[in-house]
Amino acid sequence: MIITNGIIVTWGEPNEILEGQDLLIQDGKIAAISPAGSLQAAYPDEEILDAGGQMVMPGNICAHTHFYGAFSRGMAIPGEPPANFSQILAQLWWKLDKALDEEGVRYSALVCLADAIRYGTTTLFDHHASPNCIDGSLDIEHDAVVESGLRASICYEVTDRDGNERAIAGVKENGRFISRVLAGNADPLVRAHFGLHASLTVSDATLEACLEENDGRAGFHSHASEGIVDEEDSLKKYGVRVIQRFADRGVLGPKTILAHGVNADEAEIDLLAQSQTWLTHQPRSNMNNGVGVAPIPEMLKRGVKVGLGNDGFSNAMWQDWNAAYLIQKDKYLDPRMMGGYDIVKMAITNNSRLATETYQGLRIGVIEKDAAADLIFVAYHPITPMTAGNLPWHILFGFRDGMVTTTIVAGKVLMKDRRLLTLDEVEIAAKAREIAAKTWTGVN
Repeated sequence: MIITNGIIVTWGEPNEILEGQDLLIQDGKIAAISPAGSLQAAYPDEEILDAGGQMVMPGNICAHTHFYGAFSRGMAIPGEPPANFSQILAQLWWKLDKALDEEGVRYSALVCLADAIRYGTTTLFDHHASPNCIDGSLDIEHDAVVESGLRASICYEVTDRDGNERAIAGVKENGRFISRVLAGNADPLVRAHFGLHASLTVSDATLEACLEENDGRAGFHSHASEGIVDEEDSLKKYGVRVIQRFADRGVLGPKTILAHGVNADEAEIDLLAQSQTWLTHQPRSNMNNGVGVAPIPEMLKRGVKVGLGNDGFSNAMWQDWNAAYLIQKDKYLDPRMMGGYDIVKMAITNNSRLATETYQGLRIGVIEKDAAADLIFVAYHPITPMTAGNLPWHILFGFRDGMVTTTIVAGKVLMKDRRLLTLDEVEIAAKAREIAAKTWTGVN
């Protein structure tokens, strides 16, 4: 198709805002960017998609999420309110994931994916857990992602907290699915990482089993130093901090994603930078769990590849932009901390590079020739001058969730004029309510 009448934001380096240009989409990629009208003359049979003067941008990317977290919405945590991160894990998340069956895995994924389409998040890195439904759980997620039309890299979080048998089942589930992806038996939009829950629930023996099963085929995806308990546990059991432990065992590297790093010290930051490991920042989740504020400015300064995720919060990623922008200023009592370009470095540049590497060099997150045609239309009409230079602040202070009107992935329209085309939101929500109610009885 040919996309016309849009204000194109390339998010290239340097970023450009193009007016009077059309996009030609062929075979899931951007085939050409040309002056308005020229493509229609050259390709008279192509379908025309009129952007109606809206902004045309690359879709957002979420570098760390949990699809199943959708089923926590509105759920009261049994007993007294948890007083710390360890209690949140034990009283909420480790009860919720145990209560998931096949239907729970499927529909918690579908509601999250529908949310992503509506809010213009086109690539997601999911971290899944369902201890009573491990075997085949990644196939269920795979099928939900394919149905939605989005891109996603998925994994199963290996943990010892449910015993050795389930830990090994998680190891095998990752290995099996990675083999499926590498053999070409998965949809081209789906990729795989090797999931670990966190250092505090993965023993040396289990970690060794993960390394052996993975055999360098995929990057790991794990929580790391999300709460201070993770560091304390590692120091007590292994005599080193979390990121040092992962470095010593061969987990770190340019394909691995570590989520959070809230309590990372200077030596751990250097390890991340030296190993070129990805570190994802989830500010809304960190604030909600009361675990502290990750030292993101220092990480960026030292060359850590910091991306932006949401940890299972809504896929309205501009909310995480805003939280990331504000929380550092409050932490340091310094309004100069975390500028708009720092947010772009994480949410656009680094997330794009992570996605591009995950998809074997296919450029994702930019508008340029031969890049993936993963696009959104945004109904934003600036009330002050907007340039490529000041665009980050227009997004931070002007963009709202409902402004995304059209979502496209690999050239396929998933939502047009705010109506989802691949997923039936009403049917999915109705079924999800029924299944979530059953899931909640397992939690209580």
